[in-house]
Formats: sequence, C-alpha cells, structure tokens
Amino acid sequence: MEIAIVGAGIVGVATAYELACDGHQVTVYEQRSAAAEEASFASSGLLAPALLIPWSSPGVGANTNNLLWGRQPAFRMARGAGLAEYRWLARWRKAGSAPTAMATMRALEQLGRFSVERTRRLIELFQIDVETCHGTLVLLRGKNDMRRLEPVPGLLHEAGGALREIDADNARLIEPGLSADAPFAGALHAGEGEAANCRLFAQVLRYAAQEHGAQFRFNAQVQSISTQPTGLQIAGEPAPRRADAVVLCAGLASAALLRKQGLQLPMAPVYGYTISAPLREDTHAPQGSVIDPLHRITISRQGLRVRVSGGAELGYGGGEHHADTLQKLYLALSGWFPGGAQLSSNQVQILRGARPTLPDGAPVLGPSGLPGCG
Repeated sequence: MEIAIVGAGIVGVATAYELACDGHQVTVYEQRSAAAEEASFASSGLLAPALLIPWSSPGVGANTNNLLWGRQPAFRMARGAGLAEYRWLARWRKAGSAPTAMATMRALEQLGRFSVERTRRLIELFQIDVETCHGTLVLLRGKNDMRRLEPVPGLLHEAGGALREIDADNARLIEPGLSADAPFAGALHAGEGEAANCRLFAQVLRYAAQEHGAQFRFNAQVQSISTQPTGLQIAGEPAPRRADAVVLCAGLASAALLRKQGLQLPMAPVYGYTISAPLREDTHAPQGSVIDPLHRITISRQGLRVRVSGGAELGYGGGEHHADTLQKLYLALSGWFPGGAQLSSNQVQILRGARPTLPDGAPVLGPSGLPGCG
C-alpha cells in the first residue's frame, strides 16, 4: 500500500518505520524542516511505568481541586483561556472519576509497557545510545504523597510491575545526589523505569525508516485530507496527493484536519515546561529519573545534561513563559539535586511546549471512521 503519514514527531517516525518494515510505500509529510521539532523536541523523555508519569491520567490522584485551586496550583489557566478551555477542563476532571477510569488506566499501563519493550528492542537492534538512564524514584514526603498516586501502585502490582516502597536511606543509595537536607520519608522505586532523549531517538528512527524505503517531505504543510479518493492537499500544490491510506500523527494538527471532515476530537494543548542544563557534577546529579508527585515535576538524566519538566497550562498565553512555574522547576532541581547542573550556564535551554491531550489521557489509535484514514 501507498501510505501517507502526517507528522514527523516521535509517533510519526515510529509509525513510518514499522509500516516501511512491513513492506509498505511510506511518505511522511512534516510542516517543519526536520523531524521531532515540536512536542517531541524536548519532552521529559520518561518511558515507564506509564502511570507514574505526571499528567498521564486524570484518574491519578483523588483530589483534582488541589491541582487547580490550591495555594500553588499545578494546573493553571493561561492568559487568553476561554470557554472552550474551561469546558475541556470540566471534562478532564469528570474523566478522572468516571466508571471507565480504571479500565482506561489499565489500558494505558499495558500500552506503556508494550511501548517500552518495543523501544528497548529497537535500541538493541540499532546498537545506539539515546542517552538512556535507568531506574525511577517517586519521592514521598509522607502519606499524602501516597494518596496522590492512588490507584497507581495497585494497578502496577496487578500488572506484574516491579514497584517497591523504600525508605529515604535506601533512596539515597540509589540516587546519591539527593540533598541531605531534602525532607522526604521514602520513595517508590521502579527499577525498570527509564528515560531517554526523545528527539535523538526520533532522528534515529527517521534514518532507519529511510533505509527501509520511507520518504520524508519536510516544509510540507498539509491543509486538508480527502477520502473519496483518499489523499491530502499540500499547501502551494495545485492538486491533491493520492494515497491508499492516510495516517494522522500530527497531534493538534490531526484534530484540526479531522474537524474539517466533521469529526470532533476533544483534544487540547496542555502546555508544559522543560529546563535542560549541562551536567555540573556527576555524583550530585540524578543517575536515573526522579518524580516529585506533589508538584508533578520530573528530573531526569540525559547524557551530559539534566532535564527538569513540569507545569500544565490551558490557553496559549501569548507564548510567554510563566515565571512562577519556571521558578518552581529551578527550585525543584536545586533543592533535590544541589550542584548537579550548571543552572547559570548560557547553554541552559528553556522550552514551553504543548502536550496534545484528550480528557481521559488516552491516545486515539486505529481507524477514524473515515475511509482510508486513521
């Protein structure tokens, strides 16, 4: 089959690789000039366990009110947020307590486990280093932090995941760089947890897909898709490009393309931040990944850099950075791992990026209902 893929982020290039390996003729259309230039550019890079990743599901953490209306809300409405954003937020909160929430979280856990296993096999196959770090600690200040994680530990144990509760002393044996003054009672340790450089892995997958015959068309903005016949319209071209099937892997742009066909996906851009800083002292920096469930912040090692990620905003906000959120990330990094990163370096990279998110946290996989489009 001739298959057109819209979007060259991590999902698009991974899909292109798998389809090309299966013998299909694949062409990827990307509006940017390179792969992984948007949501995949500087993500937290956390791989597993999926349900431990902050904001993975609205069903994690019993009380969403504290996230929204506490003294230091983790979820905020950015400038310009309107009725559509508040409606989406209401659906997100409702999804966390819906009768189907547990089933959705089980499905996310299974999908996350499959994704990690496939990623590991590909890394082994390619014999590459994508700045992978091993082991994940979820730091617990007390019993309230355990409640914030409900019902994740039970679901992971149910699925056979290796998650154990340890005290602070053992946590510091796993992460020696943790501050001696940082107040925490213990941690949950996921030895199989990992983090990696998402953009680097996407670039590797792109070249692997090309070796199997996939073609990439950059600076190609898809304006619309068609189903009779199947194809897509590229900006500046007089006629549509035909294909046997179109696969949408473009995040928010996918929702916009489907909307033109009469399909409404309740997808919203939830903006988050990452700060990437050069490594200062190896023994003071994280060796794997650390999650602070109170503020929903992650700190991970990526090669010779340390990356801290967090924040959740609805509304574009003019693209401006929120100073209080960034300060919270800086304080988290310097508080948990003092001296681990060069925060005053001119190589510090700050990014505010959108996470395309549906209210229940699950992705949309499979046929769209439109002929030839998935």
